[in-house]
Amino acid sequence: MTGTRGKRGSRRMRIPAVVVLALLVLLTTGAGWVYLKLNGNISTFDADGLSDDRPGAGAAGQNVLVIGSDSRSGGNSGLGGGEGDVGRSDTALLLHVYGDRKHAVGVSIPRDTLVDIPPCRLPDGTWTAPRTRAMFNSAFSVGESAKGNPACTQNTVEKLTGLRVDHTVVVDFEGFSAMTSAVGGVQVCVPKDVYAGDLNPHLGARGDLLFRKGQQSVSGQKALDYVRVRHGIGDGSDIGRIRRQQAFVASMIKKVRSQGFNPTTLLPLADAATKSMTVDPGLGTADKLLSFAMSLKHIDLHDIKFITVPWRYAGDRVDIVQPDADELWASLKADRTIDGQDATGKGSGSGGGTGGTGGGTGGGAAQADAAAPVTGDGTRISVANGTTVTGLAARAAAALQERGFTVTGTSTAPDRDQATTVIAFGPGQAGRARALTRMFPGAYVRGDAADGISVTLGRDYAAASSSSSSGPGSGPGSASGEESSSAPSGAPSPDSPGAKEQARSADDDPCADLSYG
Repeated sequence: MTGTRGKRGSRRMRIPAVVVLALLVLLTTGAGWVYLKLNGNISTFDADGLSDDRPGAGAAGQNVLVIGSDSRSGGNSGLGGGEGDVGRSDTALLLHVYGDRKHAVGVSIPRDTLVDIPPCRLPDGTWTAPRTRAMFNSAFSVGESAKGNPACTQNTVEKLTGLRVDHTVVVDFEGFSAMTSAVGGVQVCVPKDVYAGDLNPHLGARGDLLFRKGQQSVSGQKALDYVRVRHGIGDGSDIGRIRRQQAFVASMIKKVRSQGFNPTTLLPLADAATKSMTVDPGLGTADKLLSFAMSLKHIDLHDIKFITVPWRYAGDRVDIVQPDADELWASLKADRTIDGQDATGKGSGSGGGTGGTGGGTGGGAAQADAAAPVTGDGTRISVANGTTVTGLAARAAAALQERGFTVTGTSTAPDRDQATTVIAFGPGQAGRARALTRMFPGAYVRGDAADGISVTLGRDYAAASSSSSSGPGSGPGSASGEESSSAPSGAPSPDSPGAKEQARSADDDPCADLSYG
């Protein structure tokens, strides 16, 4: 199945990060006439396909999964340039609206990302077996139906992130094309002239000029071509397209805001969007959409951010970088912004968060942490023994206390055959968690919504500790033991592509920061 999709890939239209739909339709708030016009447009997907084993709610914010569908059925057939009517998706974005309703961030997930896909419901009611290391976009195609399988994609995102997806929205080609026309075009930036042969390398000739160099307004089919083109702009990758799509979405939001909230402008836009959208039952009527929207309209353009999940290439596919991604998911669940601020709406403050504004966090931060002494300064930490070695947790606890950590308790882990030590950190503790890898070399570091830090000791720590001849207080977890200078497991190097990407704001210049686009 994957091979077939790969062959069709050159013919598929990649629509932009369609959070445009969620953000722009929801901006049509406060007008009673919207309900009568839009309510009949909205379609819902079957929620029976959602998993029974779902994450719990976060601090106060909400998560909306936005999926771009490239089905050729119906009015989409003239826009896609391909054959068949099976719903496929090359674009997915998880929009997190923070609890204070003053910040939002859209996290793009590359279509080629290798992920675990949980059991998914087929059209006949049966369920598939789980899959490992599958392409992320294959989840939407499970069942080979024209409308795709948004429930399967939602299940996959929840498994990947540990975040509860509150709502899911799917938008197709026709809807995107109509929306860009409804707003009167969107300003984009092109670094050089682009021809038809750049859009379609199989054309065999340069073809007509599609985009002139510089800033310009695009809409309809031309907007689709802009966000689809790969070979004529940037590095020729889907990652590059994501960067350009994020810039396009930001520019479109800016355009709608500049036109103001008036029926003449917003009704055609909302009409075009809702006609082509499929949503979960929780957003299945105009009044539900508007109720959700009322809490979003005051978000400043600068506080609407776009990033890509921390990533690295794995051959011709994409791997997620850890512990950076888990750090990001933990910060979203705790409603901390990507620069570490408390955005729950319940208080204020700053903290570690994700350690910067980049989509691929932690490359430089990890290096800085590695150069600093490991000191606890009272940081609360719990220790569990994941092995059968008696007294291992107490030994590690003593070493941590010598470094200034406050050990809240020791325990025996449910799994006593753990090979690798795991360090789990809560919001604001990323730096110290990474520094701890010098006391526990080779440990796996991941984010967690709980406060403080927890260490679950594995056989790696037991082996290293028993090899020391200096007594129970020494070894990798002791104050006197020799520290490892290795970087945390899974942290991206400074040359990792995902470590270079920076967040884009909705008010940024459309020509800025398109090194991949």
